Amino acid sequence: MIASRIAVVFSTGIAVVLLAPSLLRADTSVVDAPFFTTDSPNNASVSNVSYVGNRAPLAPSRFISLPPGSVKPAGWLREMLDRQRKGLTGNLGKISAWLQKEDNAWLSKDGRGQYGWEELPYWLKGYIELAYLFDDADMIAESQIWIEGTLASQRPNGDFGPQQRLGDGNRDYWANMVMLFCLQSYYEHSVAAGQPDDRVLDLMTRYFEYQLTVPDDQMLTGYWQRMRGGDNLQSIYWLYNRTGNAELLKVAEKIHRCTADWRLKGTLPNWHNVNIAECFREPATYYLQSLDPNDLQAAYNNFHEIRKRFGQVPGGMFGGDENSRPGFDDPRQATETCGFVEQMLSDAIMMQISGDPFWADHCEDVAFNSYPAAVMPDFRALRYLTAPNMVLSDAENHSPGIENRGPFLMMNPFSSRCCQHNHSHGWPYFAKHLWMATPDNGVCASMYSAGEVNVKVAEGVPVRFTETTKYPFEDTIVFEFHSEQSTTFPLYLRVPSWCKDAHLTINGKQEETSASRGRYLRVNRQWNDGDTVTLQLPMSVSLRTWKRNHDSVSVDYGPLTFSLKIGEQYVKKSSVETAIGDSHWQAGVDTSQWPSFEIHPTTSWNYGLVLDKDNVEKSFKFEHHEWPEDDFPFTIDSAPITLSARAKPIPQWTIDQHGLCAVLQDSPVRSDQPTETVTLVPMGAARLRISAFPVIGEGADAETWVEPPKPHKSTFEISASHVYQGDSCDAIDDGLVPNQSADRSIPRFTWWDHRGTSEWVQYVFPEQRRVSQVEVYWFDDTGIGECRIPESWTVLVRDGEQWKPVNASDMSPVVADQWNRTSFEPVETTAIRIQVKLQPGFSGGVLEWRVGNGQE
Repeated sequence: MIASRIAVVFSTGIAVVLLAPSLLRADTSVVDAPFFTTDSPNNASVSNVSYVGNRAPLAPSRFISLPPGSVKPAGWLREMLDRQRKGLTGNLGKISAWLQKEDNAWLSKDGRGQYGWEELPYWLKGYIELAYLFDDADMIAESQIWIEGTLASQRPNGDFGPQQRLGDGNRDYWANMVMLFCLQSYYEHSVAAGQPDDRVLDLMTRYFEYQLTVPDDQMLTGYWQRMRGGDNLQSIYWLYNRTGNAELLKVAEKIHRCTADWRLKGTLPNWHNVNIAECFREPATYYLQSLDPNDLQAAYNNFHEIRKRFGQVPGGMFGGDENSRPGFDDPRQATETCGFVEQMLSDAIMMQISGDPFWADHCEDVAFNSYPAAVMPDFRALRYLTAPNMVLSDAENHSPGIENRGPFLMMNPFSSRCCQHNHSHGWPYFAKHLWMATPDNGVCASMYSAGEVNVKVAEGVPVRFTETTKYPFEDTIVFEFHSEQSTTFPLYLRVPSWCKDAHLTINGKQEETSASRGRYLRVNRQWNDGDTVTLQLPMSVSLRTWKRNHDSVSVDYGPLTFSLKIGEQYVKKSSVETAIGDSHWQAGVDTSQWPSFEIHPTTSWNYGLVLDKDNVEKSFKFEHHEWPEDDFPFTIDSAPITLSARAKPIPQWTIDQHGLCAVLQDSPVRSDQPTETVTLVPMGAARLRISAFPVIGEGADAETWVEPPKPHKSTFEISASHVYQGDSCDAIDDGLVPNQSADRSIPRFTWWDHRGTSEWVQYVFPEQRRVSQVEVYWFDDTGIGECRIPESWTVLVRDGEQWKPVNASDMSPVVADQWNRTSFEPVETTAIRIQVKLQPGFSGGVLEWRVGNGQE
């Protein structure tokens, strides 16, 4: 029955067997299928007759996405999408400055205008899918304005869209990459409607021909586009599969050649969180053309490398706020909302390329646990950064605990230009990939949610499956088949890797299967109208221990991870006051209708779990609640399932000097507090949350939690010749002692971006005082940035209106990773200054500066 078996080893070290398609049979056949593939990488003899898959010589398709609108979600996912339609995504065109039509480069024939970068296509990418999903005439009409404007913008040389230039004078192709996704959605919808608009194919063909003429040293230069060339590559293959134009494969080779190398072993070319979530898959995309398994493997390597270093946390993501930084891998480190939605889309694309159900598992992990808490329940505001452990969501600056300096932890409709627009595609693309066509003219339920799919199977027979479930909040999924005629085709059902024992029932009869976790069930049979398939995926409570994060634990129930239920107090703020950068609003908008919110805790959060080592499940009590009437289960009060657990407070675990929950310390932890019963809620419902818990222990093996140091406020008036806007003079006298010159866990002062210059920083005392010693701890981020210890330094004191050097007896050399000390003859003064000469080509800074009088 199985034509061939090909063993492939991915970076997990697990050998996975790829199964070739079975011959179609009239009777029911249930097969345990790890992957779906064809006989060999070059075999294109099996292909879907209804949907466009990969054309030779590309690697054959494993799965094929369906046209926009084919999948109609119901239940909580439809409610989620409807709230998005009525919230920020659906209204952004009326309020965002970058989406106003006047002076917009996307509607300009010459590609010139004030507004013309990524924001418009970011938003349109999800908006247009949402429009087709709801068949919303107004949204479709609004989308068409931008599609027509883009189609009309193509210039004689084949280029189109805004003529953005980089600092090096070269063309910026990044925003066009996003717009190509929008054009593809529009074209696929036009084909499904029986009115294919070939203008899209013509525009893309001419555009890629133009790109082929651009010299390599002018293609994908700069930062964003060089990292994200994989999106350009994705669109080239999409077009090739529809036209067969062999010249496109030359363009693909060029784009891959000019894109940052994401095939590096043991490292990544970039550590920006969104770049990683979006770009790690580039080698796998190119694998479709190269057929080199090392390219496919490289994407797996990238995925695991970032999680090995910064992703020892629940929720499927990693610490990258804004960039992943050495030493910042605690669960309090966050991910951009952009990162969540790009990761979900990358997972779906990886699933199509590889056929590996691992990517569907991971997409659900992010979608159910990380992404929902990044937005307000009404979808009218979102958070730029969201972390697994997050006990305060306010408008304060939390840098350098969080890398970004500013109010990036609050719910704000205008907290950033990227996430504000880019979050639009998260749920629409998730819904789109719930079902996918297979090369053997079947269909796969790759991820699960209530709804229906209209799909063509066998030799083009239109059929419909309805899916009834409250997954992931329940374990039973019922599929009902509808068609005007009986037909034979395979249905693929994914068995998640967390499920130990799946059960399958067809028309009330339980099927014998050897279903294994992390595989597909291939149900091949003659289908008749009204046939019912019931898939049960039994869920149980389990723990994951994060060895690299102080042996903290997270609590799972099936695909859901649970967080401590923390009381949430929402405090309304003005979005005008909290907007980042220049004006985000169109003229005349009523900004009071779009407020921001801080979220403050009203209950304790610093708990460690008391676990039954012999029976983990006994540590938790499972509780069902009524399903919410509004079909929205992602709030702490509407969650349909909760867990009760025993826990003890850890009084020393407090808010630290950055205004964040202090980093985890080693478990097990000693606590003399009484045991309490706490409630755990699904992680996606908790906008304040502890998701990675310390474990309470006793005896000699238990560790004592040490309260983190708090900064003090200087009594000096501190000023400098120059200070970088992201740093603070106050940092050098806050009492926080560095552990090395590259210590990024404490505030710093730098002269950035002054390089090689003479600079100074000074203390003015509240009254005259005696000084005779100085200790300085220099900032130096060698290997990360461009600050170095200074070339030389001197100490001066103020004498009247003049600055005079001290008479130093033991001026120490300039060294990193330790205090640099000097003693001098005692002097009475009202101010003291450090004068430095920066190294040529580099800047510098100070982490801490202490003065003394020799008697302290």
